[in-house]
Amino acid sequence: MIQTGSLDPMARANLLVIYTARIEECRAFYASLGLDFRAEQHRDGPTHYAATLGDGLVVEFYPATGCGETGALRLGFEVAALPDHPPGRRVLRDPDGRAVEVRVRG
Repeated sequence: MIQTGSLDPMARANLLVIYTARIEECRAFYASLGLDFRAEQHRDGPTHYAATLGDGLVVEFYPATGCGETGALRLGFEVAALPDHPPGRRVLRDPDGRAVEVRVRG
């Protein structure tokens, strides 16, 4: 049985890593939602993209190699007004088919 309410109330997510064979397409899709990605590489690891959100959550896209792709996942982002996204809530699909709930502030 899972207990609720016993976790540290200050706990929060700080890293989300998504593995994809469509790294450039995913970077462009999420960048269109206002995420500011930078190319990174750690030591001999693969080049990947990382964006740090306002609350400190780091979202990274890595090329899917030996580990395979990240499967079904539903993400949600609240973003400022953007040119191609009118205010309101909608569910979009990223290039890998993941559901992405977008709430655009008006």
